[in-house]
Amino acid sequence: MLVAALALVLAGCSSGTGDEPKDSESSAAESTDASKTEQTEGGPTEEGQTDGGEPEASGPLGRFYSQDVTWESCPGAFECGTVKVPVDYSEPDGQTLDLAVNRRPADGGSAVGALIVNPGGPGASGVDYAQQAVAQFGPEVLRSYDVVGFDPRGVAASEPVECLDDAGVDELLAADPDPDTAAEVSEIETVLSSFAAGCADDAGALLPHLSTTDVARDVDVLRAVMGDESLHYYGASYGTFIGAVYAELFPDRVGRVVLDGAVDPSLDNEEVNRQQAAGFETALRAYVDSCVAQSECPLGKDLQKGVDRVGAFLDELDAEPLQTGSDRKLTQSLGLYGVALPLYVESYWPVLDQALTLAFAGDGSALLTLADAYWSRTESGYSGNTAQVIYAVNCLDDPSDATVADIKESIPSFEKAAPTFGRTFAWSPLACAQWPVQPASPVPDIDATGAAPILVVGTTRDPATPYEWAESMADQLESGVLLTRDGDGHTAYGQGNECIDSTINAYLVKGAVPAPAKRRC
Repeated sequence: MLVAALALVLAGCSSGTGDEPKDSESSAAESTDASKTEQTEGGPTEEGQTDGGEPEASGPLGRFYSQDVTWESCPGAFECGTVKVPVDYSEPDGQTLDLAVNRRPADGGSAVGALIVNPGGPGASGVDYAQQAVAQFGPEVLRSYDVVGFDPRGVAASEPVECLDDAGVDELLAADPDPDTAAEVSEIETVLSSFAAGCADDAGALLPHLSTTDVARDVDVLRAVMGDESLHYYGASYGTFIGAVYAELFPDRVGRVVLDGAVDPSLDNEEVNRQQAAGFETALRAYVDSCVAQSECPLGKDLQKGVDRVGAFLDELDAEPLQTGSDRKLTQSLGLYGVALPLYVESYWPVLDQALTLAFAGDGSALLTLADAYWSRTESGYSGNTAQVIYAVNCLDDPSDATVADIKESIPSFEKAAPTFGRTFAWSPLACAQWPVQPASPVPDIDATGAAPILVVGTTRDPATPYEWAESMADQLESGVLLTRDGDGHTAYGQGNECIDSTINAYLVKGAVPAPAKRRC
C-alpha cells in the first residue's frame, strides 16, 4: 500500500529561498488582513487562554481550551510540552491523551501568532518536522510566527499505535502487494488480519478516534492554547486534508492556511488509489525521460522501453527477490518502495539511477536502503510508527468493503491508468476491508463556507498527490485559491521555485492572496 503522503522522509531535504515577498506578486484587493491575530479585549490573554472569544471555554470542553502548557527547553532553540485532549470529543469527561508539541519562538520575539505545521503521512511527526523550520520556511515567516509542531494522536510521541513488533512490520511491508494465486491472496489476507488484530489490541478505545476529524478538533485546541483567535497553518500532503477538515468544522476560525500538495477530499478509497497510481506513473515517466536523455542510463535510450524495463523488473522481483547482502531480500513490495521514494524529489533521481544499475546486476541493497528510508527503518529498527498508523487513519477516513472479487474486477481500470503501478494499487483497499472498527467521527463533506481565503498548492507532476487533486480541493473549498507549481516532485514550497516561495511567504506574512495572473509558477 503506497501512501498519499509520505513526505516525512524528505522533510529535512528542502530549503526555502529566503527571498523577501514582492508586493507585485499579490493583489491588494485580495488580502486577508482581517485574519491577523489582534491582542485586543476578548482575544488571547497572556496565559495563552481566551477571554470570551472561545465558545467552548465555558462549556464541557473548557478545561482543554483553557489549559496552560508547561514549556521546557529542548534541542534546537525549541520549547517542548504536551497538550491534553479528549479521546472522544463527545465525552469530554472521559479518557484523555497527551499530544506532544514543540515550538520555535519567532525570531526577534514578536510574533503574529503561531504557525501550526504538519508534514503529512498520515503518521508523520509534526514535532520532527517543526525542527526543520529554518530550512523549510523563509526568514520573514520565521520572524512573524512561532512555528508549532505536534504529533497527531496515535503518532510518534502522542500515544503511538504500535500493532506489531519490528519483525512483524518487516513482514507486513515485504508482503506480496499483487497476489497472483489463491494461495497468495490467502497469505496476504492472513498478514493483514493479524495486523488489524494487533492494532485493536494495542490501541483499544483510541482506535475508532484516529480519524482526521478527531485530529482537526485537536488542532483547534492547539490554536486556542497557543493564544490565537484564528488558525495559521501550513500542511503538506496529508496535512492538507487536516487543514481542509479543520476549515469545514471551524470556518470562522480560519486565518492564513496553506495546503501544499493537496489531496482530494471527495474521492472514495478505490478512486484515491487509482488516481495516485496514475500520479506515480506520471512521475516515473518524467524520471525515465530524464534518464534516457543522459549519456549513461540503466534504462537505455528510449522512454517507453525504459518505463517497461522498470515494470518488468518489479515483476521479476515477485518471482525471485534479490539478494541484498543482509538477511532481508528485496521483494516486489520493497522494490516498489525503493523506486517510489526518489520520485518524491527530483534531486534524488541520480540515486535511483545508481540503485537500478546495481539491481539489474543482481544487487538489491541500494533499493532496500531506499525502501527503508521510505518507512524510516534504521539498522536498529523503525524510528517511527508511520507504517502502522497510516492504516489506522486511512481506514477510518476512507472505509472500504471491497472483496477480493471486487478488486480483481477493478484491475483492468487500474492497469489502464498506470501500467507499471496499477495492479499494486488496485489491491490497496484490501487492508481497510478487514479493519476492525468504524470511525467514531467520520470525515464531513467539505466546502468550508464562510472561511477566509485558503491557499491550495499543487505541483503538475507530483507523484503522491496528483495535480488534479489540488485543482479539485481548490474547487471544493468555497474560498480556495489554487497556486500551481509546474515541476516534478512532491509539494511545492521550499523546492527551489522562487515564485512559489515568495507567493506563499507573502500570503503567510502579509495575508496577500496572489492575483489570478500570479497563480502559476
